[in-house]
Amino acid sequence: MASPSGKARAAVFGALAAAVLAGFVLAGSRNLAHFDAALVGYTFATLFAAFGITYRYTMWLQRPPTRMYWRRGWQVFLTPRRLPQNLVGALRRALVEFAANRFIFRRATLRGVTHWLIMWGCLVAGAITFPLVWGWIHFETVPGDLQSYRTFVFGVATSDFPVGSFIGFVIFHGLVWASFLVIAGVMLAFRRRMIDHGAAAVQQFGEDILPLILLLAISVTGLMLTVSYTWMRGYAYSFLAILHALTVIITLLWLPFGKLFHVFQRPAQLGVSFYKDAAAAGEQARCRRCDAPYAGVAMVRDLKTVEHELGFRYELEGRAEHYQHICPRCRRAMFGLAQAALWTEHAASPRE
Repeated sequence: MASPSGKARAAVFGALAAAVLAGFVLAGSRNLAHFDAALVGYTFATLFAAFGITYRYTMWLQRPPTRMYWRRGWQVFLTPRRLPQNLVGALRRALVEFAANRFIFRRATLRGVTHWLIMWGCLVAGAITFPLVWGWIHFETVPGDLQSYRTFVFGVATSDFPVGSFIGFVIFHGLVWASFLVIAGVMLAFRRRMIDHGAAAVQQFGEDILPLILLLAISVTGLMLTVSYTWMRGYAYSFLAILHALTVIITLLWLPFGKLFHVFQRPAQLGVSFYKDAAAAGEQARCRRCDAPYAGVAMVRDLKTVEHELGFRYELEGRAEHYQHICPRCRRAMFGLAQAALWTEHAASPRE
């Protein structure tokens, strides 16, 4: 249970994150000169999401296990003699583990494809949508050339491109491609949840089904907008625009509280991997029962500290001194021996 001071600290950081984002919106849109008032609902939803995500992330970091991993991860990563190697390793892991989703592909190929489609569809959509919503990027027709657009980034003109060019087609249809990626990934995810009995047995609506429904709703309503103004002469465009806005805003408001929050937690795994590598390369703890090495001394020491912070006491009498000084293999053996002893005692006891 988080303390009142911890909640207050998280609220302060959340408010600070929302304030910083609001400042960037003002600066990037040149004091709202390039801000589209029709997108104000999206903007307030992103500000709330920034507050909620930062609040929950701060609360998460205050948990003893997370705090320990976070602190040790940064200490190992910023070690001067290991920093060049760590920078290269961080880039490699970011590309292989996250961009390519190897950690999911190791579980199952189809599951990896599903995750990859949803992730990159959302990333592409976010990279296009948020700068436009915040007024960081906008387009204007080139003076004297109504067939060309000029791109402005933070109010500064950058480049021109013809409306009918390939670049223009890609830019103005980027959200369409992102929607196709997300829809394909969501369909594969639903397929797994319908035919995989193991996944179906443990799934929950709020954690497994609702995120997929929200992502599907955003993608489908976005495509319906494209269909409306491209082939239906704007038929029902106003209604579809409101419906699409509602799906996006609801998703942004729900983002800090649902399963999609793991998108922001997952990068912390990089620090954990550096911590594990350093522990594996350092002094190894040896089992007090079989004398075999089983983990880094630093990891065992930190685990005991976290257990004490959580109120757990696993001290033992005799040579072992503590349960964490026993390797996993010997723990299983000791558990079996204890069960056998209880069974023997029960069998030997006189029956009434």
